[in-house]
Amino acid sequence: MSTPDPEGVLAEQLLRLTRRVHRIQKRHLEWRDLGVTPAQSRLLRTLAHYDSPPRMADLAQRLEVVPRAVTTLVDGLEAHGKVRRVPDPSNRRVTRIELTDEGRATLSELHGARRSAAEEILAPLTEKERQVLGVLLDTLVDGDTPMR
Repeated sequence: MSTPDPEGVLAEQLLRLTRRVHRIQKRHLEWRDLGVTPAQSRLLRTLAHYDSPPRMADLAQRLEVVPRAVTTLVDGLEAHGKVRRVPDPSNRRVTRIELTDEGRATLSELHGARRSAAEEILAPLTEKERQVLGVLLDTLVDGDTPMR
């Protein structure tokens, strides 16, 4: 008879939760009919954090993907008028990516979709449980390991 593996159970729970979060967020995106994939929405959210239009290489690094993946995402977003390529003012060989007005409007809708997805996911929890979960998630995201 084997002994239970609590870390294995936790790992499986985290993986199941991650899949559920992705499924629910995808559904909320589809309901809003924004014509944006989850990967494209991530690129839009990332673009919004820059003070000035980044290079594609900057986006690839921030998203932790290969540059070719960013090119594909930008191509799709540009075709739908959500981003545009602009020349770098100091180096004409460099292209930068900026949000369009439509991209900003889509980003606003994306935030709404994410909020409604989070509400659905967190619905079973009390306010106190949500606060505790927030502290636990911050600890996991930051990677802080308590001294034992």
